[in-house]
Amino acid sequence: MPAPAFLQPDWPAPASVHAAMTTRGGGVSAGPYASFNLASHVGDLEAAVAENRRRLRSALRLPSEPAWLEQEHGVAVAIVPGARPGPADAVVSFERGGVCAILVADCLPIFLASRDGDRVGLAHAGWRGLAAGVVEATVDSLDCDPAGLVAWLGPAIGPAAFEVGADVRAAFVERDPGAAAEFRAGREGRFLADLPALARRRLAACGVSSVLGSGLCTYSDPERFYSYRRDGATGRMAALTWLA
Repeated sequence: MPAPAFLQPDWPAPASVHAAMTTRGGGVSAGPYASFNLASHVGDLEAAVAENRRRLRSALRLPSEPAWLEQEHGVAVAIVPGARPGPADAVVSFERGGVCAILVADCLPIFLASRDGDRVGLAHAGWRGLAAGVVEATVDSLDCDPAGLVAWLGPAIGPAAFEVGADVRAAFVERDPGAAAEFRAGREGRFLADLPALARRRLAACGVSSVLGSGLCTYSDPERFYSYRRDGATGRMAALTWLA
């Protein structure tokens, strides 16, 4: 069976910052979860998830078990290492040994690191969390000058596939009228939303100016990525970052 394959952020983070994004290949899960599902809450076999997580730790030589969050599309931020995280959709670390992790299957994983190499973070940015302020909460929790941060946007549902209702557009435009530019008219009463572009606006408003992105769409690449919008029952990929 092939080994897990990873994406590496293409960003100007220092050598002390480690980061990786999983794809769906290289695991043992079957059916709609095939094959490298890392989520324990989607209906996959417990033993398969455990083996996939073991492979993840081994392949990346992680210093500890990732801090798996209870994600709920909110703005709470966990800090690792520390107490076991509860419900949260973002995580930051200031110490060696703590592995930040979020799970995604269309939502946008936002990687953050300081140019000084002394802090890292991840935000799980679906439209609800993004509109509610998960980017702002994560940047604030990193407790440094935002101009000293670099960001990388991982694979997510792309603007040609992410159809939303007028309520979603309103949730962004009410706070930022300029966000209207990131929505295109779709079917009657619907819009196509550019999730990465909306995240870039929020990061820029926080003062984070160095933002790069993968440009990869989870929805349009079923061989490489899980997509909840495309498949419904499916696995989850992991975004991970840690200090070494």
